[in-house]
Amino acid sequence: MTTSPAVARHVISVPPDWESDGVKVGVKIPGEDFAEDFTAIRDFAQAAEGLGYSHLIAYDHVLGAEHANRTPPLMVPYDETTYFHEPFVLFGYLAAYTSTIELATGVIILPERQTALVAKQAAEVALLSGERLRLGVGVGWNYVEYEGLNEDFSTRGARQEEQIELLRKFWTDPVVEYRGRFHTIDRLGVLPRPRSAVPIWIGGFSEAAYRRAARIADGFLYSLIGTAGPENDPRSTVHHLRALVDEAGREPSTFGIDLIVPTAVEPTELGALLDQWRDSGISHLTLHTYRPGATAAETIELLGAYRNVIG
Repeated sequence: MTTSPAVARHVISVPPDWESDGVKVGVKIPGEDFAEDFTAIRDFAQAAEGLGYSHLIAYDHVLGAEHANRTPPLMVPYDETTYFHEPFVLFGYLAAYTSTIELATGVIILPERQTALVAKQAAEVALLSGERLRLGVGVGWNYVEYEGLNEDFSTRGARQEEQIELLRKFWTDPVVEYRGRFHTIDRLGVLPRPRSAVPIWIGGFSEAAYRRAARIADGFLYSLIGTAGPENDPRSTVHHLRALVDEAGREPSTFGIDLIVPTAVEPTELGALLDQWRDSGISHLTLHTYRPGATAAETIELLGAYRNVIG
């Protein structure tokens, strides 16, 4: 494995899967910052691993859409100018340059994709990375993207639930026989299969997403974008999620919750952010590093600055 000079400044001796008082701290892979510089993305991933960050997260959109003259309007700022890497391809690339850090999608818009193909791609990434894949899935918000991919926006929640069941069958059963609302699988199988089932986490902003995750997922990806529970307290949603897991007859302590911070915070603010959330019940914290106009080297420096603050 090679490291660039930018990375070597930050590689220190820390145990893998670094935690801050029980919370695993990871970072979002840069997209906006230096989207087309894959050497810089490699350097970023190696720097994060060398500093002991727990995980890297990649976002997903297959297509971008112009917002003008849409009914209903597209309410999220991603558009045709926003750069998104294809997560499975990106993770195949990064698997070759890293060895310990978890690779997580946050999220794959699962109902836009063919389930068997996702099972195959995820299995391949899991094997290439030494079982370091965490598959975060969601239903998305962009009905225009669904139309462009020839999928039904109106049934995306029910389709996602069936897909999760089927993914797990493809990863464990040599031959799958399945008949559901959206899938007919007549004695088919996926090879290679992962050595163990890939963990599936759900992300979203709705009560339906919370309840679906509590019933069938291994964890939840919770973004601070526009989220607040009762009394306008985002922490209350974490407590609500754990209560729903308990209601579903599952063990809340085994259910992961990854808090995704949507914008870069200043290193001096990071300690306070962790103090605010450390006793909330989250298991993971994902930091964003995008700062407009920052170079790749400056973004990698921010990883080190964050690490120094937390200790």
